[in-house]
Formats: sequence, structure tokens, C-alpha cells
Amino acid sequence: MNTPAGMSTRHEPVPAAPPAGRLPVIALVSSAGGLAATSRVLGALPVGLPAAVIVLQHLNPDRRSMLPHILGRRTALPVAAACDGQALVPGRVVVAPPGQHLLVTGDRRLLLIVSGPLPPYRPSADLLLTSLALAVGPDAVAVILSGEGRDGATGATAVHRLGGTVITTDRATSNHFAMPQATITRDEIVDHVTALDEVAPLLLSLVAEAEAEATA
Repeated sequence: MNTPAGMSTRHEPVPAAPPAGRLPVIALVSSAGGLAATSRVLGALPVGLPAAVIVLQHLNPDRRSMLPHILGRRTALPVAAACDGQALVPGRVVVAPPGQHLLVTGDRRLLLIVSGPLPPYRPSADLLLTSLALAVGPDAVAVILSGEGRDGATGATAVHRLGGTVITTDRATSNHFAMPQATITRDEIVDHVTALDEVAPLLLSLVAEAEAEATA
């Protein structure tokens, strides 16, 4: 796309300072190939992680999901399906249920709304990440993992614009690279493109920095 002279399509993050005492909220979003990728990331995160974790994977809305149970066997962190109105708690993983979109409210609670019988992607990564960006600003960490389609790119843009951090896996370690690639091709919104096995160490580093700032 050609840009008129003197104009730029690049948007800088909206300046914002993290509220004192707040800790990160990590959103791991994926589609095809997402179970293996999410399991690898969660499996490397320790008990007592000073961050809340949200997992969203595209799911058939008409089938019961075993995702919380499966992930719970692959990580030391407690894992449960997200419930409407529950608060985000550091050190716990909540999983978006099938047939419902998951959003985050300004008081760091979860909001579930029925997704309906038709696409777009369900649950929607774009809706989750956009609401997360609006709710927690610079405390948001969006991680785009394996998946087909473009879901997550718009929401990741919102996270970037409101001062949060955006991470994607690289082509070599993504079973399906379409979702990470769709985010990477946005206008310089991605902070880190990394191998899958480096996502968890990177998250631990970001969380440690945030914790140090919050207690300074």
C-alpha cells in the first residue's frame, strides 16, 4: 500500500504508566496446533507465578471442551474453565469455554457472552485482547501461538497501542504460522518474535521486571 508523502501509517503506543501494585495478565491465544504450543508454554511456568494467565483456543461451540483438564495435567499451575464475573488471580490459569467469547472488564474480572451460531472465530482472540488492552493497558501481555487465520492481529494491535507487550512464535516453531504471521505483518506492533521454547523464559523475565517495578 502506498502512503502519501509526509504521512505515516505507523501508530506509536499510547503513553501510559503501569498502575502501582498491578501485575501482568498474560493471554495465550491460538487455533490449529494450539494445544501442543500452549502446553509447552504452560509446562515451563512455575507455581506462584506473579501474573494471571488466560488461555484462548478456537473451539467447536457445540462440543464439550476438555482443554482445562488436559492443560491442568501439563502444568504445575492450577487450571480451570473461565466463569462469568470471576476475578483474575495471579498464579492461576483460566481457559475460555466453547460457545462463548471471553472479555476482561476494567476491574480485572471476566465477562462471558454467548458467541452465537455463526463465525467469526469462536472464542474470539481479537475480542479478548482488545478488552484486555482496555482493561489493564501496559500490564497486558499478548502471546500469539500456532493457528490458522488472522484472529488476534487486531487485538494485539490494541495491546500495543495501549502500552502492552506483544509476543509471537516464529515460523520455524509454529505448527501453523498464519496467526503469528498475521500479527507480525501489522505495522511494527510485535515486541518479540521467538521460538516456542523461548516464550516461557521471556514471560518469566517480563513478569520479574513488572514485579520489581510494582514493589519498588
